[in-house]
Amino acid sequence: MATTLLSSPLQGFTDFRFRNAFQQYFGGIDTFYAPYIRLNGKLVIKSSYQRDLQPENNTTLEVIPQVMTNDADEFLFVIKYIQELGYKELNWNLGCPYPMVTKRGMGSGLICEPQKINHILERAHNETDVVISMKMRMGYEHSEEILDTFPILDNYPLKNIAIHARIGKQLYKGGVDLDAFARCIDATKHTLYYNGDITSVTGFKAMQERFPMIDHWMIGRGLIADPFLPQMIKNNTTEYPKDRFKIFKAFHDTIYQEYDAALSGPTPIKMKMQGFWEYFAQAFPNPQKTFKKIKKAGNPRAYQSAVAEILKE
Repeated sequence: MATTLLSSPLQGFTDFRFRNAFQQYFGGIDTFYAPYIRLNGKLVIKSSYQRDLQPENNTTLEVIPQVMTNDADEFLFVIKYIQELGYKELNWNLGCPYPMVTKRGMGSGLICEPQKINHILERAHNETDVVISMKMRMGYEHSEEILDTFPILDNYPLKNIAIHARIGKQLYKGGVDLDAFARCIDATKHTLYYNGDITSVTGFKAMQERFPMIDHWMIGRGLIADPFLPQMIKNNTTEYPKDRFKIFKAFHDTIYQEYDAALSGPTPIKMKMQGFWEYFAQAFPNPQKTFKKIKKAGNPRAYQSAVAEILKE
């Protein structure tokens, strides 16, 4: 069975600048999901979302837009917008675990409301011809919540349901619940994709053995922490390229320059790269020490020196 690898969207990280650089230097990802569009009650697409989905910014890879909403009018508005750009599929985020989202009944906080989910899907399928896919958690409070949605989801021709095998309350703490994911496979007619804690080739192989019927695998934080991982999975190897850190440096320098040009002033670029290094540091022998060097760098020159020192070591 062929393995298809997907990039799970991470807000603030996997925009077009990151995606294009990742594709250029590493590869291995078949489809990228763009970070979600959120409207906050106003039928206006923010300029950052517009830039992220512009076709000219996504010429070398397949990208699927994503929306996060609990409102049918917003959902239809985003469908119209992405279709005007030439996109044929919209992914609906019922996976975001953060309280600022879930308290408003969005993301994984919406999974406990099957009738509201039904209303939105009914209007989308009756009033548009877009292909809809889902990104979900098991639930917010408990892993059985998703099971209550399947009788409704099975009424619609969804392309797939990508499931992160945690509940929302966990955020990213604790392990994934593989038994709960297995129950989902038996509970729906839809094609399921697996998401959650794919961080090594060895770990991926164990997942494959556990779920031989799954052929689409979504990688989120693991893709940022180890950008070589997708291609290593595809090549069925645990060996890194001999010029691993040279490739990483070229990738790092590319995204640094891209974000530095897009952001205004030293503080935004410092915070942006610190966010990335929380993940990047995990690929180095002493992650805490590595990240501490980045955090101590108070200006761009000090930052570049810290990166050079880390890579030299």
